[in-house]
Amino acid sequence: MHAYLQDAIELLQALIATPSTSREEEKAADLLASYLEKWGLPYGRECNNLWVGCQDWDNNRPTIMLNAHIDTVKPVASWSRDPYQPKIEGNQLYGLGSNDCGGGLVALLQVYRIMLNRPRSYNLLWVASAEEEVSGQNGFSRVLPHLPHIDLGILGEPTSMQPAIAEKGLMVIDGYADGVSGHAARNEGVNAIYEALDDLIWLRDYEFRKESPLLGPTKLSVTVIEAGTQHNVVPDKLHFVIDVRTNEYYQNEFLYEFLRKKMSKCRLEARSFRLHSSSIPESHPFVQKCISMGMKPFGSPTLSDQALMPFTTIKLGPGDSSRSHSADEYIRLSEIENAIGTYVRLLSDFHL
Repeated sequence: MHAYLQDAIELLQALIATPSTSREEEKAADLLASYLEKWGLPYGRECNNLWVGCQDWDNNRPTIMLNAHIDTVKPVASWSRDPYQPKIEGNQLYGLGSNDCGGGLVALLQVYRIMLNRPRSYNLLWVASAEEEVSGQNGFSRVLPHLPHIDLGILGEPTSMQPAIAEKGLMVIDGYADGVSGHAARNEGVNAIYEALDDLIWLRDYEFRKESPLLGPTKLSVTVIEAGTQHNVVPDKLHFVIDVRTNEYYQNEFLYEFLRKKMSKCRLEARSFRLHSSSIPESHPFVQKCISMGMKPFGSPTLSDQALMPFTTIKLGPGDSSRSHSADEYIRLSEIENAIGTYVRLLSDFHL
């Protein structure tokens, strides 16, 4: 096991040193491909997504996918160290993407290598996907048509190795209000800001009735407002953005139509409906095995590629979600070691 841990740390350091912000992951994908070749793992590649299937593939068996993403957000300005210079200090490995989700990526790859040589009642598939941070079209959605049927996906997002069995969805909506421009000094024009006020107040105050035990309520927030050109011109256009975080009780398409009908003056346009809430039943055998090992299922408010996966998924990975997208991001080496051991115990003698 020690050799696999050292391989994981070495690969993670190399990935940190290879900038891979969303839509710019080519060099990181090349790096991963070189390691797969080094370890004798034949792989497929679509754009900057890579996958490896087990050599004893049997279409009559169920398939478990191990997945994590290779892209990162851009580093925030408050980093006190070089985000692309991997640095080990004691038990902590610093670097952009170390926690989100390089630790999960390299741990799952080592688990894949370990489990290849062990008896299994299922096929094993490892997938490294791109553009997760922006839910991009060239990420998991691009590679999905090239993958076999998948019965269970395990995503290595940072969850402190506790099983996230539900995840909120996301829908972004643009809102528009129209007015008529005029001189602010005279009683003329129709102010687009005032036209939007009643609708904005309704959006502020409305509460969705169905609350999830794991995810809490569906939440909407107006996060951007743009209007006006200068102080003495009555604005004739207003644009705002609504961030909608759905629980499992509300489909994005339904919520969009509901909100659209509630607007008195504003018109709404959804950017996409594709990022739905997802969940796995607590009765699922993988969740039950997590519970038997002392883990506690929870609901995750953060979005992942689960929203793009049309099969049963669970989020379970090393690291802490609170470190993601933050300055001086790090993961503990002990967290990677624990993750490898925990994944192996979960997947050993497991049956779908």
